[in-house]
Amino acid sequence: MNETLTEVLGEFAATADMGAMPHEVVDEAKRLVLDTLGCALGGVTEPKGRIGIDYGVLLGGSAGEATVFGTPRRSSPVGAAFANAELVSALDFDAVLPPGHVSPYVLPGTLAFAESGAVTGRKLIEAVAVAHEMTYRFGKAMDYVRDMTDGETKLAPVVGYACSVFGAAAAVGMVRGNPAETIAHALGIAGALSPVNSHGAWIRHAPSSTVKYTPAGPLVQAAISAALMAELGHRGDRQILDDAEFGYRRFIATARWEPSHLTDGLGTEWRFPTEATYKPYPHCRVLHAPLDALIGLVREHGIAPAEIDAIRLWGEGWIKEPVWLNNRIEHVQDAQFSIAHGLAAGAHDLPPSRAWQAPEFVFGDSVLGLMNKVTFEVHPEYTAQLAQHPSARPTRIEVDARGTTYAAERSFPKGSPSPDPDTTMTTDELAAKFRANADGVLTDADTEALIEGVLGLDKAEDVRPLLRQAAGRPD
Repeated sequence: MNETLTEVLGEFAATADMGAMPHEVVDEAKRLVLDTLGCALGGVTEPKGRIGIDYGVLLGGSAGEATVFGTPRRSSPVGAAFANAELVSALDFDAVLPPGHVSPYVLPGTLAFAESGAVTGRKLIEAVAVAHEMTYRFGKAMDYVRDMTDGETKLAPVVGYACSVFGAAAAVGMVRGNPAETIAHALGIAGALSPVNSHGAWIRHAPSSTVKYTPAGPLVQAAISAALMAELGHRGDRQILDDAEFGYRRFIATARWEPSHLTDGLGTEWRFPTEATYKPYPHCRVLHAPLDALIGLVREHGIAPAEIDAIRLWGEGWIKEPVWLNNRIEHVQDAQFSIAHGLAAGAHDLPPSRAWQAPEFVFGDSVLGLMNKVTFEVHPEYTAQLAQHPSARPTRIEVDARGTTYAAERSFPKGSPSPDPDTTMTTDELAAKFRANADGVLTDADTEALIEGVLGLDKAEDVRPLLRQAAGRPD
């Protein structure tokens, strides 16, 4: 009998060996951990982050083996994982990888159980790499937000990040030392516990709900439940990925299902590093190329917000949906996605950090007033350039100020791997972003020790001291 897909993926997870991984895979795993920890630290003052902390402690108690990042609080691995998942996604500052956001779903449980289990840095790197590779492959096998049909980008009726539950469950099983068979059962259970793909509804409704695309905390809990239930002896549906008629493909409502993406080259070809994308701004990724262009103009010409008469954007072609066209900013999270608010904020050239979402800035008269001067149209070359390269985001910005029109264009946003080497965020730039997120949350000494420790993660014999340096100061 042929192996099922859950069995193939379980074997991949259980046999992953950092020593056999290309150096770029190991490096990217470290970079993802660094960026994710920083985003969690930045989220501690956000409403979504505070709710996540309180619910996580309610769920897992106020004494335990795992750190609630950016706070002096500790909880069980289950509670800390919930809190940290919500913290990571609070600012919308975290890394992007097909099918969309991945790290807030696959890393919190992995980190919490790695800390409670005192695993080595090598084992943690293996789990991080497998979680991202597996999730990336699911993203390529299913409907995607930028899929092209008949030469046009069209948003599928049902899209989302629910499939990250598989990579998240596998990684928890890995740091707990589970064998391939147990991880395969966990994946079968994870498919049955998978959240619905609610992203499409969220995109089409405004003002948006604060659960975002798929709530991070509950998905992490589903993954943890799957891993631990399998460990305790539950049997998963190991055919759940193979059955196209009644299995995961059917009830997750993806029209496209190409399972070859899950297995082709698995274990020998690591694909996630080529599309791992980092965010230089705490705002939806769709606006990053426009922000690059706008902020460049503001700096080059010394344009003050009060001098601006109009901002015109030509950008991504598939985002004429309510969540991005929303101009009713009722909650700080609304500002993370609104095109008009994002450009108005960018024109103020505030250093990217959680300060972008401070209420006094989000609801300030200068930003809200400038929103009314922003217009958006689809860039005429969007589809053609996207077809040539997945990171292409053709953008044109025009700013009317002082009786002059200033213009700038971009092909690729900062943070994306692309033919332009300047768009890649270097490790030094990620470290600077980490410092901005940690400012006022950690001591300078702990900040620098964390950066050094994560970048040297492969040398750690026990990750507990490192992860516990991410605990914040007392409130």
